[in-house]
Amino acid sequence: MAWNEPGNNSNDNDPWGGGGRKGPEQGPPDIDEAIRSLTKKLNGLFGGGGSGRGASGSAGGGFSGGLLAGLIVVAAGLWAFGGFYIVDQAERGVVLRFGKVLDAVVQPGLHWNPPLVDEVSLVNISQLNAKTYDSNAMLTTDENIIDIEVTVQYRIDDPVKYILAVQDPQRSLDNAAESAIRHVVGGNFMDQILTTGRDRVADDVQDRLQDYMDNYSTGIVVSQVNVVDAQPPQAVRPAFDDVIRAREDEQRAQNQAQQYSNQIIPEARGESQRRIEQASAYREEVIAEATGDASRFDQLLVEYSKAPEVTRQRLYIEALEDVMTASTKIMIDVEGGNNMLYLPLDKIMEQSGRSIGNTSSTQDLRTLAEQLSPYLPSANNTADRNRVPATTTRGVR
Repeated sequence: MAWNEPGNNSNDNDPWGGGGRKGPEQGPPDIDEAIRSLTKKLNGLFGGGGSGRGASGSAGGGFSGGLLAGLIVVAAGLWAFGGFYIVDQAERGVVLRFGKVLDAVVQPGLHWNPPLVDEVSLVNISQLNAKTYDSNAMLTTDENIIDIEVTVQYRIDDPVKYILAVQDPQRSLDNAAESAIRHVVGGNFMDQILTTGRDRVADDVQDRLQDYMDNYSTGIVVSQVNVVDAQPPQAVRPAFDDVIRAREDEQRAQNQAQQYSNQIIPEARGESQRRIEQASAYREEVIAEATGDASRFDQLLVEYSKAPEVTRQRLYIEALEDVMTASTKIMIDVEGGNNMLYLPLDKIMEQSGRSIGNTSSTQDLRTLAEQLSPYLPSANNTADRNRVPATTTRGVR
């Protein structure tokens, strides 16, 4: 049963508490009257309205004309406000007007472009991006397989090419990087990639990847490529570790040998130079001595031609002095018998606590003569004193 049907309640009151009486001030609000009042206000605001029309006609015409104009004005304001945007310092903007790119790149600052007409794409050209590619089971030129991990650092240099040249620049970068890595790894030996050739591999990958990006017109500049890790497959890694350790031992042995070579070669060169200098000095000494002996012989020849007997006697005495000075034992042939006198000078000098070379003083010579007097022939035998062969002396080793 409806709320306003008779008999619904005892007082026939409506929900607004009007009771049984119904009047303009006590009844519910009239929806038509509210719509007409709102329409009049909108017509007065936007200059609409029709005095010659009826109430219903005025309400319908005002609602369709004035409200539509207001909605259009509000929509135009929102559309104009939505065209404002800000470009950061690290960004650049690319504007497409009905799908056609404008020549000028939008610089940092506040800008306005008509929405739904221009499409603005912002690209960060200062940020350094990095991607890591973990490539497994790559074949080298010596038919070995390695696993390599490479990091590529890049930035966007041309925002127009980055937006328009290719559909997906990041995917193009990934495919090009994979291709460049496989091409470079396939052109190198495994030992080079695992040991000393990593830097060269990284440089080759960077150059080839940059060529790909330029050919595709992606607007991407590759800043740096690093080989993070390069290892043989897990199944054969222990064997390769042994090979690497052996190679390190070989390098260490070579370094030690080089160090020894650097030490011994200068010493040998110095010793060689010293011997050369000694030989040169000895040569000069021998030449000088030979020259002196020749000059002495010439002078002696002149003296000998003047007094042969005296010179001969003097030469004999000097030779005898040289022989007797270097001898430590003397044997004397005594006349009148078969006995041979033996004089051990070295033992005699040892008993006296002196050496032959130190007997230079007169007292030492006198003492030595006294020790030798019992062994010498008697002084009364003067018959053969002037005859030299009477007493024969020999130096015994």
